[in-house]
Amino acid sequence: MIIIERTLVSDDLIEEQFVCDLKKCKGFCCVGGDMGAPLEKEELDKITEIYPAIMPYMTSEGLKSIEEQGLSITDPSDGELTTPLIQGKECAFTVFDNGTALCAMEMAWKDGKTDFQKPISCHLYPVRITPYDGFEAVNYHQWDICSPACELGAQLKVPLYVFLESALTRKYGEDWYKQLEFAAKGK
Repeated sequence: MIIIERTLVSDDLIEEQFVCDLKKCKGFCCVGGDMGAPLEKEELDKITEIYPAIMPYMTSEGLKSIEEQGLSITDPSDGELTTPLIQGKECAFTVFDNGTALCAMEMAWKDGKTDFQKPISCHLYPVRITPYDGFEAVNYHQWDICSPACELGAQLKVPLYVFLESALTRKYGEDWYKQLEFAAKGK
């Protein structure tokens, strides 16, 4: 483990290699699982603000799901806010393009319609942040659907933290990321 400021970072971020391979996984992380994407309270406020700009990118099923459930639901197991699902399956913000799951929020962001890319939990995946009293644990969440990403990462020799540079910098800042890079070079 690596201690950086108020975070405890798993060595997996340095040791594991990873590059998303959407051609093979088809974005299943937006579809699989029993809950939607974890949301921070500030993110829910931002999504509420920009929702009109996201709506044109969404499916009718996603819009209906949000109409029925709201922009977030509370995970009963831990009280965490998450995005709603469509009939217990994909995230309400999921859009399919030739069978590949994409994010309506990110599509709106790429088109310059919003200044919010997507929830940080999505941007960071397969890294998950677990808050504790006084610090956060930064861990690699291994899921078999990401096997193609592990294979591509190994082929390209890209450590997980390098693949997630923009997401980790977005979450913790440039100085934090530079400290992680320094720690990685020392391993």
